[in-house]
Amino acid sequence: MAPSFYVDPEVFKNDCTTVLAATWQFACHASQIENPGDYVAFEMAGESLFVVRDGDGSVRTFYNVCMHRGHELVSGSGSRKLVVCPYHSWSYKLDGTLNRAPHAEGRPGFDASTICLTSIPTEDFCGFIFVNLQPEAAPMDDVYPGVRESLTEFLPSIERMRPIERREFVAESNWKVAVENYNECYHCKNAHPSFSAGVVKPDSYRIVPSGQSLRHMADSSPDQYYTIDYDASPHAAEYSSFYLFPLFSFQVYPGPILNTFCWRPEAADRTSIFRDWFSLDGVDSEVVREVAEEDSITTVAEDLDLVRSVQRGMASRGYRPGPLILDPDMGLNSEHTVAAIGHWYRQATARARES
Repeated sequence: MAPSFYVDPEVFKNDCTTVLAATWQFACHASQIENPGDYVAFEMAGESLFVVRDGDGSVRTFYNVCMHRGHELVSGSGSRKLVVCPYHSWSYKLDGTLNRAPHAEGRPGFDASTICLTSIPTEDFCGFIFVNLQPEAAPMDDVYPGVRESLTEFLPSIERMRPIERREFVAESNWKVAVENYNECYHCKNAHPSFSAGVVKPDSYRIVPSGQSLRHMADSSPDQYYTIDYDASPHAAEYSSFYLFPLFSFQVYPGPILNTFCWRPEAADRTSIFRDWFSLDGVDSEVVREVAEEDSITTVAEDLDLVRSVQRGMASRGYRPGPLILDPDMGLNSEHTVAAIGHWYRQATARARES
């Protein structure tokens, strides 16, 4: 795509109101809202939201705003029986309906039954909670066909996985630079020696599109720097990741070690990245923590340098986009994934213009 799609602040603003506001985004892990009343507040596409476990066990997501005068309702995470606005103490039940509005009941024209927090579509995807700002959003299984089944087959224990560590980073780049970089391994041999030597066999690397997802696959390196439990999974000696356009990826290192990428765009040239690491039933794991540390100081650090440089280069007057390298076998030295992301991006912006 043209450089302006990566560097122009107006394009970034448009991204937030079109692409990012009309796609499935990660909210939290289901274990963070295990009990009725548990909630997590977060931001996406410029909106403040919170996800909460209702009394009947269902998961709901609401705009984080009181329907009285617009004050935000919650912050961070926690648990409560009612959602109470700190401004005028209007309270809401966990299903979003108004519980009480002090001094308003009984007044002419006041009808509590018409007042409810604004909800948005919410799905539990293998124990991970995703939301979409579009009221009529297509189900995730339609947008990412076969991913739920493939992920469960590759890691049968995924529903028992619990987060034990989070690592946070800031990419000094546009979100599209960051996700394009993540989704091609053309640069892996040059830029990621630890990943290429100690995690995967680079020449076995393939990336296959399905719907608006990209499935990464590779064999384990024979020189792993950590211990693999070959009895834990039929795919313990393999690597795979499942990227869900636009801002999330499940990643399973040989082991198997589950970790995730979540990108949160903040500006045209700034993207926060959350890397969560998981273990079976949340039991502490020295191996997981070792891999998380090695990944942070090698692959992630290397990628942060790469995308910082690309972002600067995109802003150069001398830059003219070159051709993508497209391999019909979708192997290591191919950028068909970058082309796919560009196609999905243009589709999303076109749909927004039509609506």
